[in-house]
Amino acid sequence: MFQALTRASNKLMQRYLPDPFIFVILLTGVVFLPGLAITGQSPVKMVSFWGDGFWKLLEFSMQMVLILVTGYVLASSPFFKRVLRKLASFARTPGQAIISVTLVALLASWINWGFGLVIGAIFSKELARQVKNTDYRLLIASAYSGFVVWHAGLSGSIPLTIATPGHFMEESMGIISTSETLFAPFNLFIVAALFIILPITNRLMMSKESAYQIDPSLLDDSVEAATLAEAGTPAEKLENSMWLSMIIGILGIAYMVYFFATSGFNLNINFVNFLFLFIGILLHKTPRNYINSVAEAVKGASGIIIQFPFYAGIMGMMVGSGLVTEMSEWFVAISNEYTLPLFTFLSAGIVNIFVPSGGGQWAVQAHVVLDAANALGVSQAKTAMAVAWGDAWTNLIQPFWALPALAIAGLKAKDIMGFCLIALIVSGIIICAGFLIF
Repeated sequence: MFQALTRASNKLMQRYLPDPFIFVILLTGVVFLPGLAITGQSPVKMVSFWGDGFWKLLEFSMQMVLILVTGYVLASSPFFKRVLRKLASFARTPGQAIISVTLVALLASWINWGFGLVIGAIFSKELARQVKNTDYRLLIASAYSGFVVWHAGLSGSIPLTIATPGHFMEESMGIISTSETLFAPFNLFIVAALFIILPITNRLMMSKESAYQIDPSLLDDSVEAATLAEAGTPAEKLENSMWLSMIIGILGIAYMVYFFATSGFNLNINFVNFLFLFIGILLHKTPRNYINSVAEAVKGASGIIIQFPFYAGIMGMMVGSGLVTEMSEWFVAISNEYTLPLFTFLSAGIVNIFVPSGGGQWAVQAHVVLDAANALGVSQAKTAMAVAWGDAWTNLIQPFWALPALAIAGLKAKDIMGFCLIALIVSGIIICAGFLIF
């Protein structure tokens, strides 16, 4: 019965989910028309909101390109390949492979969202090489499903923001410690339940029929290593010099030590990219080996480069027209002191499809949901985490966030979204239970 539901979900996505670029164009229209009908904005105004917002995610777009490229390059180093090969060797059956990749992705995403996006996809490829007859689509979907816990983990932007002095809502809510958000009983319950139930869910989606056949070339990450020719030119000798890589790599390590000493364990996306970059340089040993690997990695970054500006334009329309506020107020209007966190979570999940940025979403929803929390006597910390969980939840069916994993895997969004839809339903039930029980 569960597998029949999975087959139906996959068939639905294969038939109706277009390429992510087409998806973002359709989303643009989906936001543009309600902006006219619901908020009363003129067509000229909506176009201006769209155009003004188009380039507001450039920094974030570059961060995402780098997390893909540097993560891929790091994993393609000889040392890291041996580590992944060893980890993958513990999985003997397709079922064990599905469970292990889900657990690894959950843990990695809880530590840092960027790390989780990359490591899960790369580990999936290694498992696919070693464990025969494993459905490659389900492996990648399982890896991506682990991303659902990121906003309840150590890199969650909303809980970390409200725990930082000087945040924009400090005047109305003060400083809220992570003991009330990340390490609160309701949040730990949800995370623990997902660590138990999500791997089982992904395992149950495994078909008894023959596994999805993948082109073997997609699993080939080999990059030709450069060697120092005996009669090389001075330039070639520099390109193949281990000393140059060691010097710049050690300089990067020195900064990371300084960062931890002065800032603590604050793994933001810039630091993760910095970490991947310089560890990768050291592990590839020579500049030429590293450059060869980068050239291979950037081939998968095209989707990120071209699509993220369109999402920034959609976010500009949602915020500028007031659609985000309207949607939040609809859910608040039907809430009481018991259901506010639940409806806040659901509204945040819907908004996230159009505004796929945790920090950006909090900036536009915070005032509405916190005013309601104060009026109903609901915990502000719990309300904030409801927004965080909503933001993370619908990422499971948002191609925007799947692009790095899909680029590494060599798959299309419709290949994995049928599985992710099932994971969305199961995880949604768990998260709702967490907010209703506690």
